[in-house]
Amino acid sequence: MAQGIFFFVVGPSGAGKDSLIEGARAHLEEAGRYVFARRTITRSAGAPGEDHHGVTEAQFRALVNAGEFLITWEAHGLSYGLSIDLLTALSNGRNVIANGSRKMIRELAGLVPRLIVVEVTASVDVLAARILARGRETALQARARVMRQVEPLPVDIETIRVSNDGALEQGISRFIHALANATERLRLRRVPLSTGLERVAYLPMHSAFLSAADYLGSSKVDLLAEGKSLSVQIHGMDAAALLASDEIGLSEEAFAHWGVAEGAEIALRRTPSPASRQALMQKVQGQELGEAEYEMLLRDIIEGRYTDGEISAFLVSATRSLSDAEVVALAKVRTRFTPVMHWDRPIVVDKHSMGGVPGSRITLLVVPIVAAHGMAMPKTSSRAITSAAGTADAMESVARVDLTAEQVQRCVEQAGACIAWNGRLNHSAVDDVMNAITRPLGIDSNRWSVASILSKKLTAGSTHVVVDLPYGPRTKLKTQAQARELGDLFERVGAGLGLTVVAFATDGSRPIGRGIGPALEVRDVRAVLANDPQAPRDLRDKAIFFAGQILAWDPAVGSVEVGRQLAEKLLTNGQANAAFERIIDAQGRKVPVLPGPLTYSVRASVEGWVSELDGWRIGEIARRAGAPADKSAGIDLMVGQGDQVQEGQCLYLIHGANAADLDSASVLARMSNGVTITPLL
Repeated sequence: MAQGIFFFVVGPSGAGKDSLIEGARAHLEEAGRYVFARRTITRSAGAPGEDHHGVTEAQFRALVNAGEFLITWEAHGLSYGLSIDLLTALSNGRNVIANGSRKMIRELAGLVPRLIVVEVTASVDVLAARILARGRETALQARARVMRQVEPLPVDIETIRVSNDGALEQGISRFIHALANATERLRLRRVPLSTGLERVAYLPMHSAFLSAADYLGSSKVDLLAEGKSLSVQIHGMDAAALLASDEIGLSEEAFAHWGVAEGAEIALRRTPSPASRQALMQKVQGQELGEAEYEMLLRDIIEGRYTDGEISAFLVSATRSLSDAEVVALAKVRTRFTPVMHWDRPIVVDKHSMGGVPGSRITLLVVPIVAAHGMAMPKTSSRAITSAAGTADAMESVARVDLTAEQVQRCVEQAGACIAWNGRLNHSAVDDVMNAITRPLGIDSNRWSVASILSKKLTAGSTHVVVDLPYGPRTKLKTQAQARELGDLFERVGAGLGLTVVAFATDGSRPIGRGIGPALEVRDVRAVLANDPQAPRDLRDKAIFFAGQILAWDPAVGSVEVGRQLAEKLLTNGQANAAFERIIDAQGRKVPVLPGPLTYSVRASVEGWVSELDGWRIGEIARRAGAPADKSAGIDLMVGQGDQVQEGQCLYLIHGANAADLDSASVLARMSNGVTITPLL
């Protein structure tokens, strides 16, 4: 025999829980399917209110000691208890309805076979009016009582909501209807219809158990069975041959994905939960949300319970109004959707750059410098989205980067560090959903980005993080003031997360290094590590600056100045170069990708001096040549900003391995090559 459901009724004072329960008793108790729990309370049995078993405090304690209660709680100076006998009713297949306290939900969920919370609600004005009608409180007291903060309902426990802000008969009808929907089960059937990526369930239009029309629309519904849930879009079906009146059908793809046996009993739950939808609406209206609300919202968004339009509205609002506390809350919540790496070290360091500067591959220098000193740096990096190379793209030209968490652990043990792709490590399911909407709409938010970035540092197990914030005409941050403001936010939010974060505004007005594209950038890195006199000085200097900041976190180093001196020493004596080779071996050495054999020379049209290098345009040309997918493709800069050039002198070489891509890049360069030359007077 299937066990019954425990309906735990909660709601604020004045919501009318007792009235709804008594109204339902009159309609349902005689049939014998429901048991209406009679609470034991430490007040006299003749007191106004619900029908209860009144006892003294001493009698209540004696019942507790005798094990007579399933649960007990304290409220308003009274003790409440529900009988242990209710478990027997549940085991006999009867459903229990009990008036309770929301603070006991979690405990009760662990004691009964299936718990459904019934939240009875009403507007603030209705609640206050009902409390006033009792004649026990003033208008001010009643208002204060209904406005007080209440503990949010657990997001992982099935909840149904009943509005009771109208006539009592209407509220009772809603309450009974909610109970019926929860108790009537449908049998699962596989429907021979294909819906592609969309997960669809079908309800018979003339069901004897529920109204299919109640579930149609854009909102999704959760199916519950065998401890599993599946979020689906509901469609109606009027075909008795395919779907009986007591069945629910699943499309071929949804059935295969869920893995629940055909014929299983299915329960339906509307999604998102009322509490989740209320949180979303509050954010859309610009209100501040807390950690629990963001966890509930992001989980529903990831699991497909909101439409793209609803997510877009939420994101647009979130880009406009996120407090520091909300950024901290978002970062904490995001870590719960990604595995966290743990390290048995007091200091684990990391570096992040907001990017936008072509050729600035300083991470491939900072990591081996830090590793050469003996500090742990499990660096996880992204691939390029709009640039000619990301850190992972560049590293992949010499080593494997698609590492598992276990392989990262091994690399750090062997080499002190790694430079891995974050796609297999702290890849964010939240970003998958959000980016699919934000990128086409052009939605961007520095505050949202800070939460995303620092959550990934937390999941990587970092304790100390340095942040590079380039600013310039073509970067994300246009001015030094914007970069400094964002740096302050990084540091404040980092402190709120228990991280040590320092951020620096850096000049992003021009490319750094000579190479732009994976193989060419690694060539520059190797030149710096090998102390080649022709190595790009700007790349070396910036790497030493950031490595010095990180090394200063070692108590044995003590200061940033000493840290910089140490970083330069580790480069000069070859220890950083040796550390880089150890990291490559630990990750899995590959035959190095060399710059593409096909080249096109972009030359100066006039004599003069280089007044501007447009890194964004030059990077675009590198991408047209095939970077970063073609790791040999890119641009080799032959001049720097401020250099004097002759007419016909080579400004840069475009490298590639595909003639068609190279031709396309050369056409783009002839239209506008990204190098501004001011003629000599």
